[in-house]
Amino acid sequence: QVQLVESGGGLVQPGGSLRLSCTASGFTFSSSTMSWVRQAPGKGLEWVSGISLVGFRTDYADSVKGRFTISRDNEKNTLYLQMNSLKPEDTAVYYCARGWGTHGSRGQGTQVTVSS
Repeated sequence: QVQLVESGGGLVQPGGSLRLSCTASGFTFSSSTMSWVRQAPGKGLEWVSGISLVGFRTDYADSVKGRFTISRDNEKNTLYLQMNSLKPEDTAVYYCARGWGTHGSRGQGTQVTVSS
């Protein structure tokens, strides 16, 4: 069965950085596009970023473009999200998701809180 386990969240000050990781199992990771999605308090799921099978193609929501970088290591079945210049509006639970978009299987999420 598909398992996605996110880690790396926490409390960070505005302008700070965090690196999220997502370890995948139960499916062929290298054969799946992957995404990061987030859900802020009281709001719906928002797609943040997506990456193609071997990472040649990446895309980002306008709200994070230039600040976040998605990457993957197919040898380790792991997806990453490097988040720089964090803003309070980035506060959310972050999920990795199978596929491109918000509809695929997701993990349990990791909380990111940006606050001074």
